[in-house]
Amino acid sequence: MKNLVEELKWRGLYHDSMPGTEEQLLKEATTAYIGFDPTADSLHIGSMVQIILLVHLKNFGHRPIALVGGATGMIGDPSGKSDERNLLDEEALAKNVAGIKSVLSRFLDFNSTEANAPVMVNNYDWMKEFSFIDFAREVGKRITVNYMMAKDSVKKRFSGEGEGMSFTEFTYQLIQGYDFYHLYKNNNCILQMGGSDQWGNITTGTELVRRMGGENAKAYALTTPLITKADGSKFGKSEGGNVWLDADKTSVYKFYQFWVNTTDADAEKYIKIFTFLDKDTIDALIEEHKTAPHLRVLQKKLAEEITVFVHNREELEKAIQASNILFGNSTAEDLKKLDEATFLEVFDGVPQAEIAKADLEKGLDIITVLNEKTGFFKSNGEARRALTANSISVNREKIKEDFVLSVNDLINNQFVLVQSGRRNYYLIRIV
Repeated sequence: MKNLVEELKWRGLYHDSMPGTEEQLLKEATTAYIGFDPTADSLHIGSMVQIILLVHLKNFGHRPIALVGGATGMIGDPSGKSDERNLLDEEALAKNVAGIKSVLSRFLDFNSTEANAPVMVNNYDWMKEFSFIDFAREVGKRITVNYMMAKDSVKKRFSGEGEGMSFTEFTYQLIQGYDFYHLYKNNNCILQMGGSDQWGNITTGTELVRRMGGENAKAYALTTPLITKADGSKFGKSEGGNVWLDADKTSVYKFYQFWVNTTDADAEKYIKIFTFLDKDTIDALIEEHKTAPHLRVLQKKLAEEITVFVHNREELEKAIQASNILFGNSTAEDLKKLDEATFLEVFDGVPQAEIAKADLEKGLDIITVLNEKTGFFKSNGEARRALTANSISVNREKIKEDFVLSVNDLINNQFVLVQSGRRNYYLIRIV
């Protein structure tokens, strides 16, 4: 077996593991799992590390299991939380579970017939028939309250952060621990992986496997670091909130822009974590970037790789095309190829004005458009001087003072893009 732990270390994807984990992964093909809680009906880039970890696991010859927590999602993981989560109803949970399964299926082929084919499971399937009395007898007696209280996720809630912890959340680590035992018994799974904040829950699972699985039972744990930005702030959010992996929640254009706009220091770290490029390729890219940082070679390659991984190459090309509208030499034809949602996102924040469609049907001279109808210019004289200087474009094409705006100039049958000089954009919406 190739050394997966060594690969994770140079990529910055390794935080900690239990003794013997690396040796086990080198010895034989190993089944390992990662859990995903259904707190929403999609996943965002905060989950990308764990998805990529499962893909690395598969690529190195091991067998990945993706567990969607239909049962644990009913309780809420207290790790890293200072207050109790609001409980979701079954209908919302079912919707979220389905959404997460759909996202994960884009990265792992759960219909594969390979020996190490990925598996997807839902812990609700084995927890729904488990009575409280049976759980208390079979699982609860194996772990002491002292052991559970020693976990950081519990201690913090008892030390004054938030409003304490309900019995419901207190049992979370036991249920997650039982998941590990169930997968150990039924799927020969001996390794659980997750973020470093999950160490307490994961080690409870390894302890349960040892205590319930018999004297020869073995279980291992491996965690990844929590990803932060170079300034120490939390990774994974933009000004608009979470960056989602579904295009209907975060457009491919905005997804691409998130990665293109990373700082040099972050791009150097992220290209190791979030792509599958080999070490020599990444080292060469970093050196190339250092010789001409203004070209943003590293950011563009990072954005390209992860956009193709999460979406596809065709969507990447559209995102690049949309980016070039603002930052490159695009044409009127390029503008017309953008769908309405992407068009509006590209020009988000650009000054806008509305003109009645009836006015355009008769035709409007450009000076009236620039001043009286939109207020983009303060006077007819200012508009005329800009036109004389050849600095005005309509839909990326230079125009003269005699230009008449008509319905034939509409993009998506409702927009006109005006540009003054290189950087000043104005958007006319036809109503």
